[in-house]
Amino acid sequence: MSKQSKGPKKQPAGFSTKSTLAEKIVGIFSSTAQKTFNYKQISGILNVKDSSQRQLVNRILEELCESKVIEERQKGKYRLTAVQGFVNGKVQMTTLGHAYVITDAIGDDVYVSINNLHHALDGDTVKLRLYAKRLGRMEGEVIEIIERARKTFVGTVSVSKTFAFMTVDSKKMPHDLFIPAAKLKGALNGQKAVARIYEWPEDAKNPFAEIIDVLGDTGLNTTEMHAILAEFELPYSFPEKLDREADKISDKISTSDLKERRDFRGVATFTIDPVDAKDFDDALSMQKIGDDLWEVGVHIADVTHYVRPGDMIDNEAYERATSVYLVDRVVPMIPERLSNYICSLRPDEDKLCFSAVFEMNSKAEISKRWFGRTVIRSKRRFSYEDAQLVIESEQGDFAEEILSLQKLAKILRAKRYKNGSIDFERMEVKFQLDPAGKPLGVKLKEYKDSNKLIEEFMLLANKSVAELFAPAKNSNDKKLFVYRIHDKPNREKLEQIGFLIKRYGYRLDFRSEEKLTESINALIEKVRGTNEQNLIETLLLRAMAKARYSTGNLGHYGLAFQHYTHFTSPIRRFPDMLVHRFLANYLDHKFSKEEDKYEKMCIHASEMEKRAADAERASIKYKQIEFMGDKIGQIFDGVITGVAQYGLFVEIIENKCEGLVPMAEMPDDFFEYDETVFSLIGRRTGIRYQLGDSIKVKVARTNLAKRQMDMTLVEENDEKLSRRGGAERSKG
Repeated sequence: MSKQSKGPKKQPAGFSTKSTLAEKIVGIFSSTAQKTFNYKQISGILNVKDSSQRQLVNRILEELCESKVIEERQKGKYRLTAVQGFVNGKVQMTTLGHAYVITDAIGDDVYVSINNLHHALDGDTVKLRLYAKRLGRMEGEVIEIIERARKTFVGTVSVSKTFAFMTVDSKKMPHDLFIPAAKLKGALNGQKAVARIYEWPEDAKNPFAEIIDVLGDTGLNTTEMHAILAEFELPYSFPEKLDREADKISDKISTSDLKERRDFRGVATFTIDPVDAKDFDDALSMQKIGDDLWEVGVHIADVTHYVRPGDMIDNEAYERATSVYLVDRVVPMIPERLSNYICSLRPDEDKLCFSAVFEMNSKAEISKRWFGRTVIRSKRRFSYEDAQLVIESEQGDFAEEILSLQKLAKILRAKRYKNGSIDFERMEVKFQLDPAGKPLGVKLKEYKDSNKLIEEFMLLANKSVAELFAPAKNSNDKKLFVYRIHDKPNREKLEQIGFLIKRYGYRLDFRSEEKLTESINALIEKVRGTNEQNLIETLLLRAMAKARYSTGNLGHYGLAFQHYTHFTSPIRRFPDMLVHRFLANYLDHKFSKEEDKYEKMCIHASEMEKRAADAERASIKYKQIEFMGDKIGQIFDGVITGVAQYGLFVEIIENKCEGLVPMAEMPDDFFEYDETVFSLIGRRTGIRYQLGDSIKVKVARTNLAKRQMDMTLVEENDEKLSRRGGAERSKG
C-alpha cells in the first residue's frame, strides 16, 4: 500500500524569470506548510545547481521573509507564515485534487493544496490554520476534521489475491479505497459496489473501507442507475417493512372519511400529466356557477389522511424528502401502493383531496377562495399531448372546460409577468430507451400551452395557500409556516452581464428592482431566436439564487410573489405534506410554535432536493454519453455552454448532449482565458471562442465510466471566428 509523500518531489531546473522562481519557492512552502527549509534544501528540490541561481534562491527567501510570506524559524531556515489564526469551514474539492474551504469567518474562500488537506474530503467541515496570501489568494492547512460529510462511496472494484481497491466514481474523490479481502462481501473484479470508510491511518494515503452493498456488473443499466443514486447517497429501494406497512392501509373510503368533506364527484374533473406518469397528485375541476362566474378547483391528493406524523412511512418520507426522477425510473418518496394507487387521482375512482377552490370571472379576477378537504372523481386522465390537441383543435373531451381554463391561465400568466415574474424558456430532454435501458434516440419536449395551463393553476394554489399565513397589515401576528423562497439574484453578476450585453446592443436597467426585473424579461424576449440567446440566458440563470424551503418568508423573486409555498405535490415532496398539515391546523385555528424543528426540516428538504436534482442530471449525462458512444468521428452543430482555462464545453444542438473540447485539442495557438467576457482568445490568430458561440465539433472519444465526452473543433470554425476576432480588435 502506498504511503503519504514525506516532502516535495524534485523539480526540473530552468526558470525564465525571477518571479517564476519565486512562485515555485512559495509553492514548496505551501505544499508542506509545517516544514522548514533553508536555501540549500530549496535549491535541491528545484534542482538548482548553478551558484548564481542558488544565490538568487537565497535572495528570494530573504525578500519573501521581509514581505512576511514566510518567516525565519531558525537562522537561515524558513516556514510559511501563519497570519490569521484559525477558521472553520466546509471543503469544496476540485477535480484536480486540491480544494477551497468555504468560510464566513473571512471575506474569501481559502485555497488548500492536496498535501495540506490531511485526509479531508469534499463537503467535510474542517478547522483550518491560515497562511499568508500567495498570488492574491488566502491559503490554509487542515488541522482538524470536525465532521465528515459522508463515509460511503460508490465505485468499481479491482480485486487481487489478498486485497482490493475501489476506484470511486466521483471526480471529487482523489483517493482509491483500500479494501481487505475479508471485507469484500462477495464483490467480484470489475463490479460496482458501495463501500464505507471505517479507518484512515494518519500515514496512509488510502482510506480503509468495507463493501456494504454489491450493485452488480458495470455497464448494466440497473447497476449504473443504482450507482448514481448511491453516489448522491439516495435510496434505490424501499425497505420491505415499509411495503408491508403500506399494504395494511385500506383503499376503501368510509362514511367517516367523507364526513365534513366537500363533494366534487359530480363536477367535471380531470388530470393532465406527462404521458408516462403513474402518480397523479393534482386535478382540475371547472363549472359555471353564474353569469360571467366560474368555479375552478385545484384538487391535491390528501396524502396526510393516510400518512400520519411520526409513523413509519412518514419518517421514511421525511428522510427521503422527495421522489427522485432518473431517465428510466422514479424512486418514490412514499411506497408505490400509496403513490401510484391509493393517493393517485386515477380516473373513475373516488379520491380524497385537499383543495383550493376559486370563484373567478372571465378576466381571471378572483371574488372568493375556499380551502378544505374534499372528495373527487376524475372523469378523464389527459397527457399533456392529449390536452394540447384539445387546445389546438378546440374539440374533444372536456373541450369547453379546457379552453376556458386556457383563457384564464393566459390572463393569470400575463398578470404575473406584468408584476415582474421572470420567464425562462424550458426544454426537457427525454430518451427513447429499449427494454434493457439502452438509449435509441433523444426527444426534446417543448413547454407548450397545456403545460402552462397546469402551471398557472398550481402557482395560483401555492400562492393562495401561502397568503393565508401572511400577517395582517400593521400586525405582528406571525404564523409559523413552510415557505418556498427565492432570494434576489447576485447583483455583481447581473452588473457583469449588463456590461457584457452592451456589445450586442442590449441593456439592463438598474435604477430600481422593478425596472431591473422588467428589463430582464424584456431582454429574454428580445434574444429569443438570436445567436446570443444561449449566452445571455445561461448567464442570467447562473446569476439567479437557488430556491429553497424556509420558515422565514423572503418572497419568491423569480415568480414575483410576496408569499409562496409548495402545496400541490405531496406524493413526491415532503414539504407539501407539511404544508397540508399546517393548512389543516390553520382551518382548525391551531398554530405551531416549533420554529427550530420546522426550519431544520426545511434545510434537510432543500439539501435532499439538490441531491435528487444532481442525480437526475447525472443519469441524463450517463445516457447522453452512452447515446454518443457509437458516433465517434461524426460532426455536429453545437453551442459553447461553458468556457474554462482547460477548454470549451459544447452542447450539440440536435440532442443537447454536452462534451469538452480540451485545451490540448484546440487549434495551433496559445489561448488565454478572459473570464470577464467568458472567452478563450488566441494570442497569435486573434480567434475568440466565447460562451454562446455556434460552432461545429467532431466527437473524438467517450468515457462512459466518467460520464465524459471529448470533442475537437472543425476547421471551418477558424475563419469565421478569426474574422470576428480581428473585427473586435479593430473596434477596440
